[in-house]
Amino acid sequence: MMRIALMTTGGDAPGMNAAIRAVVRAALAKKAKIFGVKDGFKGLINNSIKEMGITAVSGIINLSLIHISEPT
Repeated sequence: MMRIALMTTGGDAPGMNAAIRAVVRAALAKKAKIFGVKDGFKGLINNSIKEMGITAVSGIINLSLIHISEPT
Protein backbone atom coordinates (compact mmCIF):
# COMPACT_ATOMS: atom_id res chain seq x y z
CA MET A 1 0.00 0.00 0.00
CA MET A 2 1.23 3.47 -0.88
CA ARG A 3 1.75 5.91 2.00
CA ILE A 4 2.12 9.64 1.56
CA ALA A 5 3.17 12.26 4.11
CA LEU A 6 1.87 15.77 3.50
CA MET A 7 3.82 18.63 5.03
CA THR A 8 3.85 22.39 4.47
CA THR A 9 6.09 25.09 5.89
CA GLY A 10 3.10 26.93 7.31
CA GLY A 11 3.82 30.22 5.55
CA ASP A 12 1.17 32.27 3.80
CA ALA A 13 0.62 30.73 0.37
CA PRO A 14 -2.57 31.40 -1.61
CA GLY A 15 -4.19 28.23 -2.84
CA MET A 16 -2.32 25.87 -0.48
CA ASN A 17 -5.47 24.70 1.31
CA ALA A 18 -6.99 23.75 -2.04
CA ALA A 19 -3.78 21.88 -2.92
CA ILE A 20 -3.83 20.02 0.41
CA ARG A 21 -7.45 19.03 -0.16
CA ALA A 22 -6.71 17.85 -3.70
CA VAL A 23 -3.75 15.73 -2.60
CA VAL A 24 -5.72 14.10 0.22
CA ARG A 25 -8.72 13.37 -2.00
CA ALA A 26 -6.57 11.98 -4.82
CA ALA A 27 -4.58 9.78 -2.44
CA LEU A 28 -7.73 8.39 -0.83
CA ALA A 29 -9.25 7.72 -4.26
CA LYS A 30 -6.16 5.63 -5.08
CA LYS A 31 -6.58 3.73 -1.76
CA ALA A 32 -3.35 5.22 -0.41
CA LYS A 33 -2.84 6.14 3.23
CA ILE A 34 -2.09 9.81 3.73
CA PHE A 35 -0.55 11.40 6.78
CA GLY A 36 -0.44 15.06 7.77
CA VAL A 37 2.65 16.45 9.44
CA LYS A 38 1.56 19.19 11.81
CA ASP A 39 3.85 22.25 12.23
CA GLY A 40 6.18 21.49 9.31
CA PHE A 41 9.71 20.29 10.05
CA LYS A 42 9.16 20.75 13.80
CA GLY A 43 6.27 18.28 13.61
CA LEU A 44 8.37 15.86 11.60
CA ILE A 45 11.10 15.92 14.25
CA ASN A 46 8.58 15.68 17.11
CA ASN A 47 6.60 12.91 15.40
CA SER A 48 3.46 15.02 15.15
CA ILE A 49 2.10 12.90 12.31
CA LYS A 50 -1.54 11.84 12.02
CA GLU A 51 -3.37 9.81 9.42
CA MET A 52 -5.77 11.97 7.42
CA GLY A 53 -9.18 11.07 6.11
CA ILE A 54 -11.74 12.94 4.08
CA THR A 55 -13.03 14.73 7.19
CA ALA A 56 -9.58 16.27 7.76
CA VAL A 57 -10.02 18.43 4.65
CA SER A 58 -13.74 19.11 4.68
CA GLY A 59 -14.23 22.87 4.92
CA ILE A 60 -10.50 23.59 4.48
CA ILE A 61 -11.12 25.92 1.52
CA ASN A 62 -12.83 28.47 3.77
CA LEU A 63 -9.89 28.78 6.18
CA SER A 64 -7.58 31.76 5.89
CA LEU A 65 -4.37 30.02 7.00
CA ILE A 66 -2.66 26.85 5.81
CA HIS A 67 -4.24 24.11 7.80
CA ILE A 68 -3.38 20.44 8.29
CA SER A 69 -5.84 19.23 10.88
CA GLU A 70 -5.90 16.22 13.09
CA PRO A 71 -8.55 13.66 12.17
CA THR A 72 -11.85 13.88 14.01
